[in-house]
Amino acid sequence: MANRPSWVPEDVDMEVPSPARMYDALLGGSHNFAVDRQAAAAATGLVPDLPAVAVSNRAFLRRVVRHLLDAGIRQFVDIGAGIPTVANTHELIAEAQPAARVVYVDIDPVAVAHAQALLAGVPDAITLRGDLRYPEALLAEPALRDFIDFTQPVAILFIAVLHLLTDADQPAKSVAALRDAVAPGSYLAISHLSSARRPQAAAQLADHAARQSRVPITFRSREEITAFFDGLALVEPGVVELPAWRPDAGDPADAARSLGLAGLGRRL
Repeated sequence: MANRPSWVPEDVDMEVPSPARMYDALLGGSHNFAVDRQAAAAATGLVPDLPAVAVSNRAFLRRVVRHLLDAGIRQFVDIGAGIPTVANTHELIAEAQPAARVVYVDIDPVAVAHAQALLAGVPDAITLRGDLRYPEALLAEPALRDFIDFTQPVAILFIAVLHLLTDADQPAKSVAALRDAVAPGSYLAISHLSSARRPQAAAQLADHAARQSRVPITFRSREEITAFFDGLALVEPGVVELPAWRPDAGDPADAARSLGLAGLGRRL
């Protein structure tokens, strides 16, 4: 049994890897345990470019946050945020618009504890423990309501989280509930793993996730991912491979190798 840091809740099994901490490990972060690094390394052994997929997802976050700031958005709710390190939302915003506010939400108590420690002294960012499967409870959270003005436009970020919900979890209902809770002019950003181009790699990762982290990964088609944007106006170029969403000069352009799709929708 690994030594338990003082900030890790007693009910957390430190011998089971967490998707949030594995993602941090894939990004080269330091907020993870040995079991997370081992699981990330095993997954990379199956799919060698998995760290590049994680980096591509983080690059999408950077580009979409910049687009949202340019569109005048000053409130962000990042759901399934994981551990806010390695150029996460509040850091990206602070570079361009220090007055914007960010609420991080995650179900993982270790990710939340990490975030609370990392955000100490950051006045415009908070973190909450919440479950995307129960959006009504999340929306009723007093801390969220005190920090975010839902009468004004908000960006809801679902970055690499919806594929952690099975179809039985009814993720479309959760997305729709949050869509309906925000004001006109708000946005929903989604990145999601997909097996469309790489079914063998997807099958290997799904099996690995089920065995290692006990959190299944549901790879969805482009049509299924696009359906999450029902009721919204898709921002060009629509739902595309991660590297193909408004790439910056110098960004990797090999979209065909991506395991993920991404898009942004605006509520009219």
